[in-house]
Amino acid sequence: MLTTATLERILARVPALTVGVVGDLFLDRYLDLDAALTEPSIETGLDAYQVVRVRSQPGAAGTVISNLIALGVKQVRPVAVIGDDGEGHELRQALAALGAVDPGGVLSWPGRRTPTYTKPMLCEAGRPPRELNRLDIKNRTPLPADAEERVLTLLYETWPRVDALLVLDQVSEPECGVITTRVRGRLAELAEADPGKFVLADSRERVWQFRNVHAKPNADELLERRRIPNVADGPGAIDDRGKTLARQARRPVFCTRGAGGITLFRPDGSSAVVPAYPVSGPIDPVGAGDSTGAAIACAVAAGALPEEAAAFGNLVASITVQQIGTTGTATPGQVRQRWREVGAGGR
Repeated sequence: MLTTATLERILARVPALTVGVVGDLFLDRYLDLDAALTEPSIETGLDAYQVVRVRSQPGAAGTVISNLIALGVKQVRPVAVIGDDGEGHELRQALAALGAVDPGGVLSWPGRRTPTYTKPMLCEAGRPPRELNRLDIKNRTPLPADAEERVLTLLYETWPRVDALLVLDQVSEPECGVITTRVRGRLAELAEADPGKFVLADSRERVWQFRNVHAKPNADELLERRRIPNVADGPGAIDDRGKTLARQARRPVFCTRGAGGITLFRPDGSSAVVPAYPVSGPIDPVGAGDSTGAAIACAVAAGALPEEAAAFGNLVASITVQQIGTTGTATPGQVRQRWREVGAGGR
């Protein structure tokens, strides 16, 4: 499904692409804890972990942005709403450090919090870093109406300026993130009027509510396990629901299945399995779906067929899952090296 010629054609065209990313922009804050320095708290007697390094990077939609830039796109144009707070300032610094990000569509909104995942990473000699209980900051009230209007306007303004658009619906609470019902409706309108533009939606809870755009659910999201208890499992259930979603959305669906690769479902009811590339040793799947989505969007915008784009997504994910204790990215050099490692370089 992927050949050396196709791979090189994708990588050659990526530097000319401008890609939009609309959705929930988080701050990922990693706290590296040195286990050897842990000391008891005098006040409580509990372990007081000692932070030796703080690593801040864009998360959620920001992970997609990081992957797009690592792959070498010319520019990323995000549309997002964050808080006018310290975490928001930290997030803007992290975005600026990436380069090639146009921050004009990132709105700092009074009264909103910048969604933040704080991840304590316990570092012990001779062992990979181990993530402890995560601390989450999220907005649990609806997106303000005036902020939603600005997002809708920015979508109109951004649409003609991008070669592809990635949608990241990260917030589980309905209407509390950037991808509200009205925003999904606007995306459906724009995509229906311009079906040649590639739009890929990734949603934790509401992938079934998108229309006229490609979707990238994993098996749990496709089966709605988080929302519908005891939903039927197995290849038959996944195939049935994948074909139904593709028919409803009127666009192909890329269902990611970890070591099982990607199942591509088409609106005409056909499907194809695109195998994953083998990975050995420890893996960290955090952010793998985001790297897959970024790679698929770049590939399609560069002229690849859906099956080729899925294979390119699998190849990139096989690189990022091997980066432990962080949300990984893949550069063109790493992609070429991985292609040689899997024995595909002669194809």
